[in-house]
Amino acid sequence: MKDYLLLIRGCTSSTLSPDQMQNHLQKCRTWIEKLKKDGVYKGGQPLADEAKLVHANKSVVTDGPYAESKDLVSGYIIVQASSLSQAAEIAKGKPMLESDGGIEVREIKDLMSM
Repeated sequence: MKDYLLLIRGCTSSTLSPDQMQNHLQKCRTWIEKLKKDGVYKGGQPLADEAKLVHANKSVVTDGPYAESKDLVSGYIIVQASSLSQAAEIAKGKPMLESDGGIEVREIKDLMSM
């Protein structure tokens, strides 16, 4: 089994009513509990909206990143799967995909074995 990063993009909860938001959060909690029960969940968290971007020369730090809201990274989840395809299947269960956003699925490489 390998570790995969599910990079959650564009989850725009600001358009939801408080009741819709609570319903959405409960669906997310239920989904994560299922991943835990299945033994594939390793961790994850939502991310704050505010960010800083440190540029290559290290002397320039800017606010941002600024991108279209559909492209902003709003959180991440780390799962274990046997392949990229299986990790993508796991990602398909994320409740946010019912309305908007997307999930980028990437294998996490082991730096020590490179």
